[in-house]
Amino acid sequence: MTDDMADVPEAGRAADVPEAAGEAAPEPLGLARTPTGHAGVDAHLERLAEADHLTADGHVAVYEDVHRGLRDALTALDAPPVPGPYENRS
Repeated sequence: MTDDMADVPEAGRAADVPEAAGEAAPEPLGLARTPTGHAGVDAHLERLAEADHLTADGHVAVYEDVHRGLRDALTALDAPPVPGPYENRS
């Protein structure tokens, strides 16, 4: 996951896009994000809120980053367990 919208092109940020006559700035959709209980997944899903403040052309970078993070979280579920420290059973 990236921080501070590093993957979002400057042109896609709402603050950098001048409003044309009669056009409104991007508005949040107000969609509720229900926590999953998995901190890593919840962090990626929460990042979707960043897209609320971007113009449509800035959404792609956020969606791709979230998709990559969620895919990595799913892939980690298939990884073999990491062995714990050797336990001396004498």
